[in-house]
Amino acid sequence: MNQLQSIPSTEAAAEDWWRGAVIYQIYPRSFADSNGDGVGDLPGIAARLDHVASLGVDAIWLSPFFASPMRDFGYDISDYRAVDPIFGTLEDFDRLLARAHQLGLKVVIDQVYSHTSDAHAWFRESRASRDNPKADWYVWADAKPDGSPPNNWQSVFYGPTWTWDARRGQYYLHNFLSSQPDLNLHNPEVQAAILDVTRFWLDRGVDGFRLDAINFAMHDPALTDNPPVVPGTGKRRKPFDFQHHLHNQSHADIPAFLARVRALTDSYGGRFMVAEVGGEQANREMKLFTQEPDRLHSAYGFNYLYADSLTPALIRETMTLWPGEAGEGWPSWAFSNHDAPRHISRWAAGRDPEAVARLTMLLLVALRGNIFLYQGEELGLPQAEVPFDRLQDPEAIANWPETHGRDGARTPMPWRAGEAHAGFSIVEPWLPIDAAHVARAVDRQEADPGSMLHFARRIIALRKQEPALRTGIAHMLDVPAPLVAFDRGAGDDRLLCVFNLGDESADYPLPARWRTIESTGAGERLTPLGGFIAKAS
Repeated sequence: MNQLQSIPSTEAAAEDWWRGAVIYQIYPRSFADSNGDGVGDLPGIAARLDHVASLGVDAIWLSPFFASPMRDFGYDISDYRAVDPIFGTLEDFDRLLARAHQLGLKVVIDQVYSHTSDAHAWFRESRASRDNPKADWYVWADAKPDGSPPNNWQSVFYGPTWTWDARRGQYYLHNFLSSQPDLNLHNPEVQAAILDVTRFWLDRGVDGFRLDAINFAMHDPALTDNPPVVPGTGKRRKPFDFQHHLHNQSHADIPAFLARVRALTDSYGGRFMVAEVGGEQANREMKLFTQEPDRLHSAYGFNYLYADSLTPALIRETMTLWPGEAGEGWPSWAFSNHDAPRHISRWAAGRDPEAVARLTMLLLVALRGNIFLYQGEELGLPQAEVPFDRLQDPEAIANWPETHGRDGARTPMPWRAGEAHAGFSIVEPWLPIDAAHVARAVDRQEADPGSMLHFARRIIALRKQEPALRTGIAHMLDVPAPLVAFDRGAGDDRLLCVFNLGDESADYPLPARWRTIESTGAGERLTPLGGFIAKAS
């Protein structure tokens, strides 16, 4: 194993609170409704923070709560500095922040720098003419001689990335919905405006930012066509899947902009920034965006989020991507979030979902890097069933039935099984609550010492107690599939982590002078979907 660096000072450790942290993602629309309109809000979150703190996590990440027409449920921002009325007010946010800090929780919020809503004042001015002060704040281009879009770029959700605007007599770029025009971050004035937004939230006391779709923040100004994907190399559910996205995203100037954001946040001390990085270049960009010392602290990978199955090869690949070399950034991992079907349903493949939930929770806390828990993951929630007539997600509606979209991961949190709408709201929620979720409500699991909720608390506490799990190095061990084994180390402490991903029991004799400190489904033999963490005596 590599030699560890010296133990940091107390002051440095406080600055690096994020390293190895457990961060709990809250999707505000679906966490808790305080005012009876069927939509979750900031006061509802504040009222439920005791539950989050009881898990032993270090921080919460709030998905967007900013002013928005909600075409993409908050990722289409019309005012970066305002709270949307459905979620509350800036004063409500301040109270939530104060309550979180009182409970010892850091608060990380989303920032969307790649695009705004078409209702944003910046875009309304930009589209008004070709010579106004904000004319170049978005990406505009002339039509081809035949009137068609400037190039072949395809949007993430559906269709071309270009929409015609009669006011300007030009097309504007949008990598997502047509109501989400792309900012022109090549423009220094736009960068300055975004940094002012960052400063606004830092001044309010937030502890960090998750940068949404940051690899879409800059495009190739030459508008070069993207090359096509060779037919037969993957399932193509929508036009976006037909090409390699080399020119509408991932521009070489993005890291220099991230360095400016890092310099600003560093001036406040103890802040944390993590990038959302997806797509075919994600592994390279995660490294590029987090190279020390002047870029982001971490990058949020999709390796597990979009994986149809959990395999030894996947775990080995993700762990070997981040060996801890000099100058290397720090990874973040999640198995579920608001954009991906819940992993318990993706990975169960007909097996016991409770066993999958426990095994994957044990695995997640053992990974090197930061880990993100998505609300309800501590309850072992599967993907919810949402009928077509209740779908809200524009991607799901547009691409049905090839993709069921994101709604099944966004349904309301079940708090009390015996109450209407599982205690989330006194009225019908914006998305239906699955009966399978009601059966796994917080109050039922709170009353059962053997529940998934109590298991989650116990192993999150283990991660905090063991420096080897939180910040130690990792080393893969050579074992036959479907077993996965690796060790974690910090100083003289060593932990052995072993997991059986298969459908049959398997032997993994514990070495002499080692003792199991946490397990699920493990006895003399590792049961299917069993695992353990052991410590050298």
